[in-house]
Amino acid sequence: MTTSITPKNRINPFLADGLFLSLNEEMQLFIEEISNHHRLTYQQTRQTIDMAIDFSMWDEEYKEIWIESEVGISGKKVFQNVRNAWHSLKQNATEYQGQIKRPKGEIRKVASHSDQNEILGMCPVASEKTVCCNLMTVDAAQGCGLGCSYCSIQTFYEDGAILVDSNLREKLDSIQLDVSKNYHIGSGQSSDSLAVGNKNGIIDAQLDFARKNPNIIFEFKTKTKNISSLLDVDVPENVFVCWSLNPDEIIDHEEHGTARLNQRISSARLLADKGIIVGFHFHPLFYYQGWEKGYKGIVDIILSTFLPEEIGMISFGTLTYIKPAIKRMRVAGFKSKALQMPLVEAAGKYSYPMEIKEKIFGKVFSYFASWHEHVFFYFCMEDKQLWKSVFGSYYKSNDLFEDALFRSVKNKMIHRRIV
Repeated sequence: MTTSITPKNRINPFLADGLFLSLNEEMQLFIEEISNHHRLTYQQTRQTIDMAIDFSMWDEEYKEIWIESEVGISGKKVFQNVRNAWHSLKQNATEYQGQIKRPKGEIRKVASHSDQNEILGMCPVASEKTVCCNLMTVDAAQGCGLGCSYCSIQTFYEDGAILVDSNLREKLDSIQLDVSKNYHIGSGQSSDSLAVGNKNGIIDAQLDFARKNPNIIFEFKTKTKNISSLLDVDVPENVFVCWSLNPDEIIDHEEHGTARLNQRISSARLLADKGIIVGFHFHPLFYYQGWEKGYKGIVDIILSTFLPEEIGMISFGTLTYIKPAIKRMRVAGFKSKALQMPLVEAAGKYSYPMEIKEKIFGKVFSYFASWHEHVFFYFCMEDKQLWKSVFGSYYKSNDLFEDALFRSVKNKMIHRRIV
């Protein structure tokens, strides 16, 4: 009597996997078919799933690449051809084609919470492996509905609501800062600083906290135009507001619920007219086809719209991911090219290779040549090598960096209010 052996279904280990389940049924069946037909290994099947998700996010024809690669060659060679196509798309500057109907940001409920969690702590991405400014952060709100495809906040807050701390004022009043020290504190790390406005009086509470602590500089960081809560009140001189900036091409494709570039610039101008120091974060910088023209255009607008004495700081940063963020982006499956880049290890995270960073950071910094001696420029979460390559030097310690940033911004604040 002969016993038949059922062929191994190579997709079985992935049937309960979140990444595999994020694919539609048609694509799941296709991957199952090619994995069995070509006898892909476990790791090859895993990479095939990842590539399928990436091709879909990037709006590329994944099936066609597989089918066109199959003619007359081995399964191992087919897999390698597809992987080469995937790799090629990641190596070159990302291409954004045509105009799109700009998606809206995620509509999320704004709710209050009264948890007894600590609200003041070190910046969650602070690291001794990079040159770091020692920013401290206030978690006035948690979660964000702006819908930026690359944002790490979506990795930490997944319950579908933006939570506003109903006890913020009491918690801020209880904080005992060392009066002999200076602090740079901001509220734009766990949520956009201005996205929910003055819900539960959170803007007022932060302004009062800054007013009571003259040894701090307090930063609101935003991608919105929601400045009414700051226009209509007395803003302490140690408060400043910074906008993250990108060309409209990136805003349209990757920053879906945010204000347009001209709205961000106009909002900054209104606050500067009130005597409030403003700043700009070119973070994240994208390496895409047309990046030089796109960022040069933004710099030209800034140089023609503001005086250097109105600007507290200008920073540069780029796409940087932790592994859970990459997985969450793939599971979400939205259309985005934020992962269409050559990811290399960078201080425990993943980002562009150093040669690409040197190119884009150096070029954008060069556009500000007339302001180099008048505005504080710095890099966020970057290696000493990049500082040395672009700026010619780097801070030997994070404390020295923190002190230089504080003194520069504080001097701008004092001078601006006197004028």
